[in-house]
Amino acid sequence: MRIGELAAAVGVTTRTVRHYHHQGLLPEPERRPNGYRDYTLRHAVVLARIRRLTELGLGLAEVRDVLAEDAGKDLVEVLTELDEDLARQEAAIRERRARLRALLETEGALSAEGPVSAELSELFARTSPLSDSPMAAKDREILALLDQAASPEVREQLTSLWSGALGSPDAVARAHEAYALLDDLADAESDDPRVTEAARLLAGLIPRELLTEADIDQDSSFLRAFYADFAPAQAEAIRRALRILTRAPGEGRP
Repeated sequence: MRIGELAAAVGVTTRTVRHYHHQGLLPEPERRPNGYRDYTLRHAVVLARIRRLTELGLGLAEVRDVLAEDAGKDLVEVLTELDEDLARQEAAIRERRARLRALLETEGALSAEGPVSAELSELFARTSPLSDSPMAAKDREILALLDQAASPEVREQLTSLWSGALGSPDAVARAHEAYALLDDLADAESDDPRVTEAARLLAGLIPRELLTEADIDQDSSFLRAFYADFAPAQAEAIRRALRILTRAPGEGRP
């Protein structure tokens, strides 16, 4: 048989046959005096087996192991490993689909900052009156970042603390007041007299348990990037609020 006849008999392309030659899976017959290769029935049998194995999902390296006479693994072992791998993929797909269904069914999970966890989407839904504030929108982005980057345990702690801090209509109203003042500071300098009041309002909203003195005093690239995202007066108000929160009880305010 010529290469085209062999390929047609097994249902592959001549390019596939040459690729298997190149990979060392299918032996190449010697060329006849006329320059053509003459394939035998044995070549067709091996090629058909390669096709069946690849259709089962085996990689070419695994096919080579199965075909080799001194293979370290027999076909049963290779197919068992493949079945186990497919089972793991099925479990991963089921888990991903469950997460997608939860996102689609959770109000707020697919907000502009989403997708986020169900806990954070619930917090966003409860504080939705703040969504028109540019400063509130930045806070939501930061919370979404933490929601993605934190471990499940830390994420649960963060959302629990914020949910508690904003758990009443009065707290949401105070947050609205703080965000409005911070929005007004967008074009102000850091020595603006309104900074002190903004810091006081913020300190009354942020859960103290979130912070330690090391969190705000260390010279980290993350904190530099964080403060750089705000106007000078806004950044100063946040710095002062964090300092208030990390002071020991009874210490003076700014």
